[in-house]
Amino acid sequence: MSTESSSLEPSTTPVQDQHTTRWWTVATFFGVGYLKPGPGTWASIAAVLLWLAEGTFNHLAPRTELVGLLFWIALATVLGVPAATIVERESGRHDPGFVVIDEVIGQWIALLFSPVDWRHGLIALILFRLFDITKPFPVRRLERLPGGWGIVFDDVAAGLYALGIASFVRIWF
Repeated sequence: MSTESSSLEPSTTPVQDQHTTRWWTVATFFGVGYLKPGPGTWASIAAVLLWLAEGTFNHLAPRTELVGLLFWIALATVLGVPAATIVERESGRHDPGFVVIDEVIGQWIALLFSPVDWRHGLIALILFRLFDITKPFPVRRLERLPGGWGIVFDDVAAGLYALGIASFVRIWF
């Protein structure tokens, strides 16, 4: 194959222009979305590690920890929906796998009200990944929302499922 014809083939690398680099940074959670295999799992692990580091090293009261996590969830959602929409459009892919800000948001939701330790982080990680992958009703239906709304809110719902089960486990076990 000549170099001329290969340059006419579509590229599999997403095209970014300088004006949207910040949206790609948000959508891929600072590049975590490019890790293989399973970029969503890597993003969930990164979210748990950030939660553990913040809670361990800052020595915050539980209420302050909760308010801080709610702030990060809100900020990630406010930035994540437009970032996911823009990156989906620019990449030409529906719900691209490298968009992982949704996994970060969902994972942080699953961690709400959890004591900051590795056991609770692991339980929340396993539960969130389970619900994110299996997408029980009505999680899968939320994927039908347009653009970044569908990308983000199915993971918000999976995070809420994981939060509910994790809370039940904490209460009864």
